[in-house]
Amino acid sequence: MSAVFAAPGWLHALAVASLLLGAACALLLSVQVIRHPQHMTVMNVVWPVSALFGTVAVVWAYFRYGRLATMEAHHHAKERGEDPPNMTGTPLPVMVGKGALHCGSGCMLGDVAAEWLAFLVPAVAVWFGWHSLFEEKMYAVWVLDFVFAYALGIVFQYYAIVPMRGLSPGEGLVAAVKADTASLIAWQVGMYGFMAFAQFYVFPHLAGQRAPVNSVEFWAAMQLAMVAGFLTSYPINWWLVGSGIKERM
Repeated sequence: MSAVFAAPGWLHALAVASLLLGAACALLLSVQVIRHPQHMTVMNVVWPVSALFGTVAVVWAYFRYGRLATMEAHHHAKERGEDPPNMTGTPLPVMVGKGALHCGSGCMLGDVAAEWLAFLVPAVAVWFGWHSLFEEKMYAVWVLDFVFAYALGIVFQYYAIVPMRGLSPGEGLVAAVKADTASLIAWQVGMYGFMAFAQFYVFPHLAGQRAPVNSVEFWAAMQLAMVAGFLTSYPINWWLVGSGIKERM
């Protein structure tokens, strides 16, 4: 791979616009959750992080359904002796989508951290199989991606499940593993699949080489890869939520 990644001008402009849109949406929702904190604390992270790739769709979902789950909304419902509005006013398909985003936001943060770590410290990719198990560095980085994403996903699930169910730390960890494992694997399959398509076909076709991590094109592709992950994890999350393994949000 050459040192300079020369993407077509239109692709570069589109990637910049996509990333700026994601950043603006994430900033908007960050302000919202600071002003109106969510009743489930971890969702204060989930909404802005999800907006980085879901952009206007996530912003719409927040204002339509996320505001039903604020601490203020829960407090007012409790004063009136009513059920929380997010439990009565959120359709099951939206609850499933929120559950998928809850998983995906951990994946997003883990993937970002892993990709930059492997880019800045290439030896890390060697530790995860580059040159020994994999000729392609990307595959070794995917292993690192999964480790980081899984760890963060378990943390996110833990802090969602334990407060709602009143579990002990050990019980909470077991419940978090049950709730997150299948969902995360399904998400990563979609993410890896799209990034493989982008890196082995789209970018070589348009720019003659794969996009490096320090290019805006790489991260714009990652936005779409996260959307693909949402789509592949949605059916699994439907089953997890419907069976009670994962909490309704």
